[in-house]
Amino acid sequence: MVGKIGRMSLDSQCGRRRKLNYLFLFLLLFTAGGLLVFLQHLTKWETAPQHSDTKLDGILQRSREDKVVDVMVPSPISPIQLPQFCKSEQLVMGGSQEQDLGSQRISKKHRKLLKTSPPMQRTNTSPSSSSSSSLTSFSRLFPLQHWRKLLGILERRRQIIKKMCAKYKSNVSKTVTQDQVRNIFVEDKHKVLYCQVPKAGCSNWKRTLMVLAGVTSDPQSITHDTAHFGNFLKTLNSFDRQGIMRRLNSYTKVMFVREPFERVVSAYRDKFENPNDYYHKGFGRPIISKYRPNATKSALASGNGVTFQEFVQYLLDVHRPVGIDIHWEPTNQVCNPCLIDYDFIGKFENMEEEADLLLRLVGAPRNLTLPKFKDRNSSDERTSMKLTQKYFERIGALERQRMYDFYYMDYLMFNYSKPYQVLY
Repeated sequence: MVGKIGRMSLDSQCGRRRKLNYLFLFLLLFTAGGLLVFLQHLTKWETAPQHSDTKLDGILQRSREDKVVDVMVPSPISPIQLPQFCKSEQLVMGGSQEQDLGSQRISKKHRKLLKTSPPMQRTNTSPSSSSSSSLTSFSRLFPLQHWRKLLGILERRRQIIKKMCAKYKSNVSKTVTQDQVRNIFVEDKHKVLYCQVPKAGCSNWKRTLMVLAGVTSDPQSITHDTAHFGNFLKTLNSFDRQGIMRRLNSYTKVMFVREPFERVVSAYRDKFENPNDYYHKGFGRPIISKYRPNATKSALASGNGVTFQEFVQYLLDVHRPVGIDIHWEPTNQVCNPCLIDYDFIGKFENMEEEADLLLRLVGAPRNLTLPKFKDRNSSDERTSMKLTQKYFERIGALERQRMYDFYYMDYLMFNYSKPYQVLY
């Protein structure tokens, strides 16, 4: 009996050993199979062609493409020279009292105008020497960062105008009439539309347009009267509606603006402080008649000697004795930027640099620059903000505030900061 029990116990122990051996063998086989499958997948992953179809790869690829597009700007227009700007970043703003615009990407509209070629040297060289200088390395001579910053500022100006128009003049009719384009001059050869803003360099711009049109090769030889009354340039309203719309849709539309207070003081000095028979009789006589108590007969007859205070009274009077004139009419009413989408909004305060850029963009001759001379009352001090402040000191605080209100939309649209020193 004892022997039987001993054999049963031995058989049970042997069975447990066999089960353990089978379990160990099973685990060993399972581990080996898993390792084999893993090695097969690893081999396939290493030998398979790599595709950038993951989310990260897609982002990196788009980033690389964006960088290429940002530098290599395709243009259907043949290359021209671009101007060499001064190194000083301060010149971008000049003395414009322009508020900080920040960084801005270049728009497609400006990209369409751009052509990548060496900058124009601001020297009086012959065309042959200019063409030889064009062989100089673009990257070495042209301050690309400065150029890009200026283009960003120009684009930001356009965006500010659009924003102000949407906010304050959303009810403006989008139908273009001939009267609304009467101040826009046409240069068909280089496809330029220039809206004249008096006291913002328009005389020299008309001279430049005449050179572009082939009327003359020397802008210095064009007198003031020839530029304004010679009828060498057509205005856009002289065309039929089809001609107007075709040019508006395909030409480079340009305007240059100026700080509003500075512009109005410049206009007053030019038209009333200096001999000017047309303005003295047409505006001076009715102004003196209405706003000067006990005016002398000679003053009423000649219209001479209109004071700045009398001029301001006339300007702010809703019942003016004589209509508004383009020289002191708000710029946004002269050029209608809420109706016409201008490609280039330059500033008088940074005229030289921005004029050079524009001339290169429209394909002007390489040796052509905007004239800088002052052909009327050339001995007079140029109107500055310091001089403007002296004129505004002649009127009261209420009139100063009302003058700011009168030109308020120009300050907003063209991003000029509020002239606190002049007002207060």
